[in-house]
Amino acid sequence: MTTPTSGSGAPWWRDAVIYQIYPKSFADSDGDGVGDLPGITARLDHLVWLGVDAVWLSPFYPSPQADGGYDVSDYCDVDPLLGTLADLDALLDRAHGLGLRVVVDLVPNHSSDEHPWFRAALATGPGSRERDVYVFRRGTGQHGERPPNNWQSIFGGPAWTRVDRLTGDSRDVGEWYLHSFDPKQPDLNWDSPVVRARFEDVLRFWLDRGVDGFRVDVAHGLVKAEGLPDWDGGGAAMVMGGDRARAPQVGNPPTDPVAGPVTDLVTDSVVELGPMFDQEGVHDIYRSWNRLLVTYPGDRAMVGEACVEPAERAARYVRPDEMQQAFNFPYLQCRWDAPALRHVITVSREADGAVGAPTTWVLSNHDVVRHASLLGLPDTGRSPSGIGADDPQPDAELGLRRARAAVLLMLALPGSAYLYQGEELGLPEHTTLPDALRQDPIWTRSGGTKRGRDGCRVPLPWQSDRPGFGFGPTGRTWLPQPADWAALAVDVQREDPGSTLSLYRTALGLRGRLRLGSGDLRWVALDGADPARVLAFRNGDVLVVVTVGGTAVRVPDGGTVLLRSDGPASAGDLVVGPDTTAWIRVSSPDVHQTGT
Repeated sequence: MTTPTSGSGAPWWRDAVIYQIYPKSFADSDGDGVGDLPGITARLDHLVWLGVDAVWLSPFYPSPQADGGYDVSDYCDVDPLLGTLADLDALLDRAHGLGLRVVVDLVPNHSSDEHPWFRAALATGPGSRERDVYVFRRGTGQHGERPPNNWQSIFGGPAWTRVDRLTGDSRDVGEWYLHSFDPKQPDLNWDSPVVRARFEDVLRFWLDRGVDGFRVDVAHGLVKAEGLPDWDGGGAAMVMGGDRARAPQVGNPPTDPVAGPVTDLVTDSVVELGPMFDQEGVHDIYRSWNRLLVTYPGDRAMVGEACVEPAERAARYVRPDEMQQAFNFPYLQCRWDAPALRHVITVSREADGAVGAPTTWVLSNHDVVRHASLLGLPDTGRSPSGIGADDPQPDAELGLRRARAAVLLMLALPGSAYLYQGEELGLPEHTTLPDALRQDPIWTRSGGTKRGRDGCRVPLPWQSDRPGFGFGPTGRTWLPQPADWAALAVDVQREDPGSTLSLYRTALGLRGRLRLGSGDLRWVALDGADPARVLAFRNGDVLVVVTVGGTAVRVPDGGTVLLRSDGPASAGDLVVGPDTTAWIRVSSPDVHQTGT
């Protein structure tokens, strides 16, 4: 199997734009209302036309679908709902033939409770080698009737389930298993050499089939603190539908490279991870995986879902002998605020640069409210756990305006960028999805207090005049689409030069031609511009100006506007309006460079 070659001497992942596909919601080939691998393959031309470099596939493995495919029952096959291994091979061949890399999701923190490994653990009982593959412990209390510790699940409720309630076997009285997420997702025991060997086999299986890398789910959670001590922080801290546990800032406030000391930033606090996350032992695992990946040609890569702060600690996951990338969650959760954005960009680049790694940038994914809606809320930083019909609704016009500005800011930054399917259409969150149709376990585990992530996972609209907006041949969709998405369908937007889709395509083309992803960043101060309202930086000979909030700014004469988020570029119009980003080609702008 062939893989695309990099156009430069640097590894492809250092500046790639990677497009996340949630397979159930991208495109349906057989009409059952669920997206599938042949549907993805048939629509890869759209991604080539758009101008991305790689595709990240969320899980497609056999799964009971208790958590949208992140409960895996076989790591080396394809769920029949989504296709076959032959379909996956065809997808890889087609993608590589089009010049696209393919990254697949790996879910090593937990499996499904229907995985043969877990069934064997239940069948063999306490003390068995099979049970050592998972995290089993005897409960506390006289008869083991209470959980082993006070840990809480990220999805809500206790993080432990008592085994004898499942098996009815008297030998199991008092035994519990750990599940950091849903009870149907038992945590694997990464202290076991058996687990480590099995996952190296899994990596080889997919690498041999030609995948270009892995997105590692819950990368910071595989190893738990010795003894599994109680944690006063309560529930596990992780980006998941907007929920995070935070500790107060310690020390001096950060300094903005343009405006000076800054307070009240979303990044001013540090996530208190607790004993279930970011343990030293995870790095041994990724060093081992790195040694395996480098035996394969083509710059195979790993990107970690490592929800770790501060930035210097997160950067440990991307040291030269570990992962190639890690997601930038502080940037994902940063408010639409100039000093906050400038600060998180600066801190991220400095931390990653210190270990020689590129920084990643992302605005949306399958776990958070789509940013076209988030940026229309009063709190633009911390994503709520879904939005329902009776919740405060986003300002759709303001949210889209800011979303367009935000993506031009992101795509102008050096490093690698991630796009979530549908954001190129300006898709908002489905905020009126009937609660009765929700499938996210967060909704049920929270007792209906958190709407969860279904609203960002609704099937894409491809054709405005077709049932189901062309998602599949029958019009069926596993979640209903909002009626007003007809105006956002791909076929409508491709014909409109002012559409969000056209903006994305133009920006991606310019980003590649101007080599912004492999460039550098220098903050600048524009004369007369308020640094609390305006971001400005140079990347090569491109001046990027971002206005945040109800302000406008005039940039220096002598530049040529290449692209702006609020409409067609006009070479003579150097006024950047409110909540707008402009890319301006300059040679020697009359601006003051500051910092790095």
